[in-house]
Amino acid sequence: MKLHRKTWSRCCAAIAGLGMLVGSAGAMAESVPTHIRFVLDWKIQGVHSWFYWALDKGYFKAAGLDVSIDQGNGSAAVISDIATGAYQAGFGDENSVIQYAAQHPGTGPVGVYMIYNRAPFAIITKAGSPTRTLKDLEGKTVGSPAGGAAREVFTALAAHNGINASKVNWLNMAPNLQEQMLLRGQVDASAVFSATSYINLLALNVNPDKDIRWFFYNDYGLDLYSNAVVVSRQLVQSQPAAVKGLVGAINHAMKDCIANPDACVDNLMTHEPLLNRSIERRRLVYVLQSLILTPEEQHVGLGDVDDARMSRAIAQIAQSYGLQSRPQSSEVFDRDFLPPRAERTAPASK
Repeated sequence: MKLHRKTWSRCCAAIAGLGMLVGSAGAMAESVPTHIRFVLDWKIQGVHSWFYWALDKGYFKAAGLDVSIDQGNGSAAVISDIATGAYQAGFGDENSVIQYAAQHPGTGPVGVYMIYNRAPFAIITKAGSPTRTLKDLEGKTVGSPAGGAAREVFTALAAHNGINASKVNWLNMAPNLQEQMLLRGQVDASAVFSATSYINLLALNVNPDKDIRWFFYNDYGLDLYSNAVVVSRQLVQSQPAAVKGLVGAINHAMKDCIANPDACVDNLMTHEPLLNRSIERRRLVYVLQSLILTPEEQHVGLGDVDDARMSRAIAQIAQSYGLQSRPQSSEVFDRDFLPPRAERTAPASK
């Protein structure tokens, strides 16, 4: 049966039109960005500047991502938020990643970009205190929020430094009262998160460098890392390109904020105008200098870890929390998504 010439032309046009629609739909599908819900460890602070910089400067968008950022309720809570599927990624505690991996092998979140190369855990006392060594904590009262990470990890710190942990008395207190109760003499020492405590002391008109004695856990034998960019295992397995894009965008923003912290804090203020700019800039610079730009970071580059040290950290966390199993380093940190080493060199900071 022969088709009439006009009928044949109409059929060809219809087929061509359908092809264009299909092609257009395919192109639209390819251009739709991957949505990632990202949760912070706490309320917006200067140490979150790079995440908002990556968002506002289009680094996430350039990587094909649509990233929404929510405030969080603690660095340990980030891990459970990701594990339950409420978020696909976040700024969470690598030590909590280790705990989760020991209890739920092969299913938990994984670190993909280390930010806090040094753990912020510390014991603080007043500079004039008779507590001059960690051993002096025996028989003393130390303040901490119930379940505080610095308190939990103290077990490993005590074991490493020959301290009889049973002779240390602990007093539970609200996190916002730790520095005040120490200054009033209500406790002999306090187990703190330095990035928070340092700034709290400044707000109390105390010079943290002169008026306070600091015992950083990493200076007394512990090899702990801390907050990292953490993603769900499902995201790693189903959308590795999205993870790579997320890590690359954050790395780009980290370098920008190290080079120009003022600009990054100014940008952060557009998201939370009620912040105290000078305080948050001080917090950002303090954390960069004390927790991020370390000698190890200069060797491995931004975002990476030392495998031998990570193995020791896993053993110390297992000891602190009485974990029945110890995950391998590769189970809790995956460097496959990191940009090349040459792209992870920290610039000179202002």
